[in-house]
Order: sequence, then structure tokens, then C-alpha cells
Amino acid sequence: MEMTPYQLANKTPLTLSPNFILPEDKRPNLSDVLPSDSIPIIDLNDHDIDDGQGPSPLVTKISQACEEYGFFQIINHGVPKELCQKVLAVVTEFFQLPPEERAQYLTKDHSKQVKVFNYYQKYDGIGKVTMWSETFSHPWHPTEDFTHLLPTNPPQYREVFAEYARAIGVLFDRLLSLISRGLGLDKDCLKRRIGEKPGLNTQANYYPACPDPELTMGMPDHNDLGSIAVLLQVEGVTGLQVIKDGKWLTVDPVPDAFVINLADQTQVLSNGKFKSVGHRAITNKLLPRLSLGMFYTPNNDTIIGPIEDLIDEENPPKYRKYSFKEYMEEFYKQEGKRRRVKEAFELQR
Repeated sequence: MEMTPYQLANKTPLTLSPNFILPEDKRPNLSDVLPSDSIPIIDLNDHDIDDGQGPSPLVTKISQACEEYGFFQIINHGVPKELCQKVLAVVTEFFQLPPEERAQYLTKDHSKQVKVFNYYQKYDGIGKVTMWSETFSHPWHPTEDFTHLLPTNPPQYREVFAEYARAIGVLFDRLLSLISRGLGLDKDCLKRRIGEKPGLNTQANYYPACPDPELTMGMPDHNDLGSIAVLLQVEGVTGLQVIKDGKWLTVDPVPDAFVINLADQTQVLSNGKFKSVGHRAITNKLLPRLSLGMFYTPNNDTIIGPIEDLIDEENPPKYRKYSFKEYMEEFYKQEGKRRRVKEAFELQR
């Protein structure tokens, strides 16, 4: 029995039409993906004589993962399993609303805080190819009220998301502290440098089942532009892949885990010691997939550049200083292509 195609919010059915099929040289080549290797899994309960200062076994593991992969998974993170299940359930319900109800959030205005959109890439000779997914983005905050911005349908969306945001806010504080210490810095350093009023937004990505995953992409290869992201994946469906040494690694969902990935501003602040790496999402033939990313980003006025304590004669600065607004302007300039934003801020040797 054939599946009924998923309808995007703009009422386009997701079918293997030319609008969604990648040029041959841009297809995912799934047979080349390494099945066995993956990113580190770190137990946040691994305290082993952690006095909150300097390196501990936990800080060392996180530091190694940030240096080698730019990605890691965490378990025993303190966010209740039931809460994670509840937030995935309400977000799934949102994507199952009729297209006309989701369509109220469609916009081409980058500055809109609450929006539904579709990723795409532009290719020479073909034009625009839309990715096999739909994305819903909106703000979040651990303590301030943001729920008036959120949908009233599904009915529990606002309440569940507020509870989830509180828990994720605590987790971000802990992660920023551990990553700071991994750089040999004071535990509050990264949080201070990212700024007092960070941009906090969430992105829910829904990837319907695809008849031929070799022809499409759920999300193209990209680097995150903020500072750090906490990603929750539905269990049982693989899709996220990360680049390491020129090869794609699959990030299988681990029960009760979050995927943590460093974004461009952390690479710049660390003067290139910690990595922001390319990642993508492929599609699945049988099952839909959902991921929910919570992002922590500098605000437009924040000045970003390598942290002074990480610079010396042997480690000169690799990037110039810039405002995050300037970074975002460069980001939008590269729209539709494989963006290489942080490279535009590298200092020439």
C-alpha cells in the first residue's frame, strides 16, 4: 500500500519530483557512510573527584570530544525522561496538524521569531532543490515567559515547552561551565563571553519517510552558527550524520541521551582548539524522524573573537574580532549555498 505523501505547510506534497531530487554529485552516497564509528558518549555522572575547578576525568572527556569531534552525546544529564517524551510528543502533534494550520507560521522574513520554513540549496543548472523536511522555529527561555509566542494548538504545547526550557537552561549552564574548564579557563568564562542576553531559539525538524533516501536530503551539510546546541532525537530512527576526517559518521540515537554540538562561535572563542563541524540529516525509507534542537547564541551586539587567555606566541589569533550582527550578515549573504561563514573571519597567515 502506498503512503499518502506528507503535505508541507505550503500545501506542496512531498513526492520524488524534481523539486526534491538532488543532483547526482550532491546525493548522500549512503553506502560510503561508516556504520561502526560514532561520536563519544559521555556520562555526566562521571564526577570522579570533580571539585568544580581544573580538569577532572569528566572535563577531560568533554575537552577531547570537543577537540576531536565537535560533537558528543550525554547521558545522566538530569533532564527527566518523561519530560523529553512529552516534548517530542507535542512537537510531533504540531507537524501532524493540517497544512493550513501550520501555514499561519510561514514567512520569508528572517527577523520573524516564530516560523515554519523549508531548507533548500541552489545548484548550477538546476536551481533550487528543497530538502525533504519541514522546520518549526521559535524562541525559548529558561526563566522569562515566552509561551505567549507559541502555538495554542496542540493544547499542551505551551505548558510542556516552558517546563522543558527550564530544564534545558540548567543543562546549558552546566555544559558551558564544563566546556570552559576544558579550555583551561574559569568555569564562567564562556558564558560571560557569549554575553548576558544570549539569543535562545529552538528548531524542530520533521523528516517524513522518503521512498528513496539516496535521492534526497533531510538537511544539507552545514555548520551551526551560534555557540552550542542541545539536540533531542526520537529513538529508533537514524538520520543525523557528522563529518570526521572527510568521512560521514552516523549518530545513532542513544536512549535517554542528548546530542551536544559546538557551533562556530565556540570554535572562534577557543581560537580553533574546539571544533564546529559539518553535519547533515538523511531521510529514512520507512519511518518519519523528529529532532529538536535548542540553541544558545550570542546576541547581535556581542563582540566575538579568540579569548585572550588562549593566545600566545605559539598560538596567535586565528580569527579577527567581529560583532555577531556582522557574522549574521555574512551568513545571509551566502544563502542557498554550502555556507562557509567563519572562514570569512579568519586572519591571513
